[in-house]
Amino acid sequence: MIILPAIDILDGKAVRLFRGDYGTAQKVAVSPLDTAVKFRNEGAAHLHLVDLGGARSGKPESYEIIKAVAEKVKMKTEVGGGIRDFETIRLYLENGIDSVILGTAALSDKQLLLKALEHYGNRIIVGIDAKNGKVSVSGWLKDSDVYYTDLAVECEKNGVDNIIFTDISRDGSLEGPNYTMLAELKEKCGCKITASGGIKSIEDIEKLRDMGIYGAICGKSLYSGTLSLSQALKATGEVKC
Repeated sequence: MIILPAIDILDGKAVRLFRGDYGTAQKVAVSPLDTAVKFRNEGAAHLHLVDLGGARSGKPESYEIIKAVAEKVKMKTEVGGGIRDFETIRLYLENGIDSVILGTAALSDKQLLLKALEHYGNRIIVGIDAKNGKVSVSGWLKDSDVYYTDLAVECEKNGVDNIIFTDISRDGSLEGPNYTMLAELKEKCGCKITASGGIKSIEDIEKLRDMGIYGAICGKSLYSGTLSLSQALKATGEVKC
């Protein structure tokens, strides 16, 4: 299993939200770049970046910051938030970003998803974020009637290889991931599954690892100190003891 430290960017700052509420945004670090360097120096090989402003507006707002981070740290970097047209996908993937995450577009624009998969294959990740099992879009501000596993199964049929799943009710809560929903997703979908939302401790990392989950995105747990990045990397085998 891989560990992906998370940096959420809003108005140029590294912030964290509670359960997707923009009104709860709190600055958690000096800068996105300094934070990424810190994660790299602690041994992380992967990085999860979210343009929160872009997720809300539907267009990239933090591209220059994200590009600078990727150029500086040379980590395997994935980016989500506001990626809803092919030009934005190409902008990121042809300028130093390893993978992009389609959330809203994966649900509302199947042709864009198919075109992106045709051109970039497994560099396209789908983010499925759910409230009460139903997929939310547009920076979690709009809800749909689509059940999260139904979207996952459809994405797999279309050629998606990697899905990030977030139970929004757990995001930023440090209450632990929704293991039940992750298990259901893993049962119904053969894609790589990355867990996001609620991860608090090394016990959560070990349980996700033992479930066969592909990746774990860690944000608030690292910033608040309830999880040691070096310990998590050792538990998953990314860094040898």
